[in-house]
Order: sequence, then C-alpha cells, then structure tokens
Amino acid sequence: MKKLLLCLLVLTLVFGTFAACGGGDSGGGGGDAGGGDAAFRIGFAQCNLNDTFQTFVTDAARAKAAELGFSIDVTDAREDVVAQLDQVLAMIEQGVDAIMVVPVDTSATDPITEAVTAAGIPLVYVNRNPFGEGSLPAGVYYVGSQEIVAGELQGEYLAELLDGEGGVAILMGILANEGAIKRTEGNVNVLSQHPGIEILAQETGEWQYDRGMAITENWLTAYGDKLNAILANNDGMAIGALEALREAGREDIIVMGVDAIPDAVQLVAEGRLHATVLQDAVGQGGGGVSIVAELLGGGSPSSVRWIPFVLVYPGNVTDFM
Repeated sequence: MKKLLLCLLVLTLVFGTFAACGGGDSGGGGGDAGGGDAAFRIGFAQCNLNDTFQTFVTDAARAKAAELGFSIDVTDAREDVVAQLDQVLAMIEQGVDAIMVVPVDTSATDPITEAVTAAGIPLVYVNRNPFGEGSLPAGVYYVGSQEIVAGELQGEYLAELLDGEGGVAILMGILANEGAIKRTEGNVNVLSQHPGIEILAQETGEWQYDRGMAITENWLTAYGDKLNAILANNDGMAIGALEALREAGREDIIVMGVDAIPDAVQLVAEGRLHATVLQDAVGQGGGGVSIVAELLGGGSPSSVRWIPFVLVYPGNVTDFM
C-alpha cells in the first residue's frame, strides 16, 4: 500500500505541479558550495541530518563539490519517506544536473528511481543501498560500504574479547535501512559460530543516542549480570549505551559501535568504548560527488563503488585520531 501511494504521488507531481518543499537546503540542510555561477548543480536528498554520521557524509559532499566548482543543494527529509520523494521531485523541476540520495527507506525508493531516471538526470544513491545484491538500473549508481562486513568485524573482535563465552545484546538501526539489517546479520553470523555466546536481545534504537540509552537501561534491568556486551549498529546508540552503563555503575560491559565518528574514536582512545568500525564518510560523500563529476564530464564510472570498513580498536586507534 505504501509503495502504491508513493507511485501515485509521483504521477500526480510529475504530470501536474511539483510541490516545492525541497528547495536548496530545506528542512535544516546546509547551503550551496561553489556559488551561483557553478559549472554544475547537484541536489542532495539527505535522510536525516540529526544523524551525526550523515552530517559528515554531507560535509564531505559539500567539500568535494566546492573543490570541483559545483554547487550542491542539501535537503533533510528527517526520516520521512514522502517528504524525501517530494524534495527529489522539486530538484527535478528545478533542473539540477545530478541528484544524490541517502534514502530514508531502502525498500521504498522505486518512485525516486523512476522519477529521476525518467527525467534523464544521473542518480547516485549514497550510504544506504536500495538494491542489495541486485543490479542497478541504467543511469543509477551507488557508493557505500558492504554493510555486513561491519557487523562481522564487530562480532569477530567481540568473540575474541569474550573468549567465546557471554551474553550479548544488539542495538539495531531503523529496520527499513539495509545497514541495520546487514550489520545485525553480520553480528549474528559470527556470534552463532560460538556456542558459548548467547544473543540475549535485538532491539531497534533507530540510530539515536537517546534510544540507545533507554534500551540499555531496560536491558540492565532485564538481564543483570548476564549482559556482558552490547553491539550497536552505529556510534550514536553505542555512546547512549555507554552513558546508561556509566550511570548504572556497569562499566564492565563491552560496547562497540560503527562509523568511527570523532567522539567514538576518542572514547576508544580513552578505553571506554572497546571498538568502532570506520565507515568512511569522506569516501562516501566525496565519492558520490566524484561519480557525478565523471558522469557530467562524459565518463563511464562503474555502477557501484565500494568503500571498505576498518575496525578501530585500542591497537590502532591513534591512526584515526
């Protein structure tokens, strides 16, 4: 039903009048890079600029656009599927040269893909992959990381720290996001190979610090000393979990995140966060703009550009500070 409504909305807006809710920087996004006389103009539809990692992706995209002399208009959907579609349609009407999207819901991107490709505008999805293992449509590109690897890296390091025995809980991101599903799958794939490790709970913290904190408080009540570790799909939730553990006096619990945002890297250096996994925001945000530049310059980039994950732990943390 959601997909049908979205498709109807596309048809209404494409063949009628566009709803101009997404202009440059709507909903709290950032401004242009490169000035009004820039060679090319990119529309960048962000999923949620309240997500710290996405702000780094956006900053990297702006920096790369400025380097190339392009302008970039950023919109913020605030995790609203319909708002994001509306913003993309406004970009099409405004005549941007290319569109980049970090999708709100990777299972509901068909209307965006159809509208942008029908307009003949290059489309680059960033960070959240709508296509999984499938092939991409003509004129569509993706730059990001293989999400399952982040979960596997966490799981392997945790199994080593626990010596193959203990109780683990997993803080998941928004369940409509490929990253939340695949990172958790990577955790489970690795931990299930260790009979002495029990996964006590899996719950969505929606990528948010406060949700990570609240869920951890509940887990401490529910599981007590059985809880030995928390794996979070991102650093925001991991840091929220750390705060709940600090307040409860349970600093014996292993916590790991994903993204390697500066606060998380500092916490690893201090010995409070046991590890994070570097998701390269510069490689993703800047990489998306680089693909656009290749396309607008007449090149033929590969449809998928993978940016590798790297485990950040006490043994190598100084390399990332």
